Amino acid sequence: MKALNLITLLLVIVGGMNWLLVGAFQFDLVASLFGGQDAALARIVYVLVGLSAVYQLIPFFRAMSIGEVPAESARRH
Repeated sequence: MKALNLITLLLVIVGGMNWLLVGAFQFDLVASLFGGQDAALARIVYVLVGLSAVYQLIPFFRAMSIGEVPAESARRH
């Protein structure tokens, strides 16, 4: 599960960086790398990023149910 978590987290970061480029510069890196927004490979990347975001909801809600994120508790001590 740790490998899957890291892969999905990386894809969510890639997606976030792509949205940063779209918002700041109107440049879609995924589309430009994979042949446009309608290209099959670009659509696969978009779907994988979206599924990764959905998967990352699991650790997010798990951390929320505990009451604090472990990284936050380490900072206080």
